[in-house]
Amino acid sequence: MAKVERLPSGKLKYRGELFPGYNKPKRAPKGSKKKYRVLAKQGDKIRIVMFGARGYSDFKQHKDPKRRANFKARHNCSTAKNKLTARYWACNYNW
Repeated sequence: MAKVERLPSGKLKYRGELFPGYNKPKRAPKGSKKKYRVLAKQGDKIRIVMFGARGYSDFKQHKDPKRRANFKARHNCSTAKNKLTARYWACNYNW
């Protein structure tokens, strides 16, 4: 099992990739199919979660409350509680 290493800069290194910290999303590299990555931690479980469709604007970009409400209803965001899922991050970070 891969271990998380804390670097002197304060960043976390997991499976050769640097993250700003636990549960702090970062932009995914250019060639990635998804827009964001996060080193998610819930309890003693750790996982890299990739979320956000490339090519689509999220609420931070378009600021349209109607689109936000439609997204949250379509994805049932009120029940997204597990930080180890892409649904949680899409609902709580993107929208």
